[in-house]
Amino acid sequence: MVLEAIKYTSGDLQILDQLRLPHESVYISVRTSEDAYHAIKTMTVRGAPAIAIVAALALAVELLELPEGDPSTASTEAARSFIADKLHYLVTSRPTAVNLSDAARKLEKLVAETEGGSKAVVDAYVKAAERMLIDDVSDNKNIGENGVAWARQSFGSDKFSILTICNTGSLATAGYGTALGIIRSVHANNLLEHAYALETRPYNQGSRLTAYELVHDNIPATLITDSMASILLKTHPEIKMVVVGADRVARNGDTANKIGTYQLAITAKFHGVKVVVAAPTTSIDLLTASGDDIVIEQRKPEEMVTMRGPVVDADGSVNKNEVKTVHIAAPGIGVWNPAFDFAPASLIDAIVTEKGVAEKDADGKFHLDKFF
Repeated sequence: MVLEAIKYTSGDLQILDQLRLPHESVYISVRTSEDAYHAIKTMTVRGAPAIAIVAALALAVELLELPEGDPSTASTEAARSFIADKLHYLVTSRPTAVNLSDAARKLEKLVAETEGGSKAVVDAYVKAAERMLIDDVSDNKNIGENGVAWARQSFGSDKFSILTICNTGSLATAGYGTALGIIRSVHANNLLEHAYALETRPYNQGSRLTAYELVHDNIPATLITDSMASILLKTHPEIKMVVVGADRVARNGDTANKIGTYQLAITAKFHGVKVVVAAPTTSIDLLTASGDDIVIEQRKPEEMVTMRGPVVDADGSVNKNEVKTVHIAAPGIGVWNPAFDFAPASLIDAIVTEKGVAEKDADGKFHLDKFF
């Protein structure tokens, strides 16, 4: 069974509520831009490619549900203005990932250039938003194939293990995944010895979501805490690759990703393990010179000092019918909670996209403009 985080048919968008995973699989309806904004802001849906697709499709559903003659789309200019305003609003939901702003920019340009009346503008937008869902799955599979080819070139035909952070699979994209897509492809090609996933505190996307996907796909895998990465790499030389996703790749190759990626890249470099970024070209931002120019989202303190999950009964069994939130830190303690950091290009060995793989030249520089 294919794991779907986004279900869409014309005029109907359902998303898997990732706040309830892995204990419950519940889909919720998204019918308006406001619904999408809330889902993205609360991380009911997350992952750079997924939030862009959900935002775009939510507006498509909203447009399709407007009654005929609604003032919002009564004229060509009204339709263009309505779509542009909604896209600008959606972009403010989460600032660090570039996919959403990139998609909004392209969609706004499309409707600005579409002629033929308001219906033509709406139809062009809806068709383009729906196309994003299809193209993302295809792009992810190409990333996986390119990742396997790079791994064969780098490590030969022997099996090897991979370490990853956060969630970069079907739950973070339209399907298959980026970094987890590479793990899936390596496994499918009988090259994967074992996958290791960091829990990814404080939001636990690794333990809640990546572990869920690895178990779902029967991929041999082990979960570790974030603080175990260094000793894992020291004692497990069969781990040849650290593969991570990307919320934004700057022009020089600096890569913003889930908090913890920077320290993981440092320890990988120290232990001689290759660091690979899996990123669709929509995550590459040539307008941003380096990681220092990337806005890092700050999250609410509650995410760090509380945890939510089902109650464990006295016999050790998980009671899925009783879910509670518990406080795990001393009341009154200050909290700093950046959602992302960035790994400098100097620590990255390869950036794998759907169009090919970028490696540094003799001067240690990536040339990502070749993909555009």
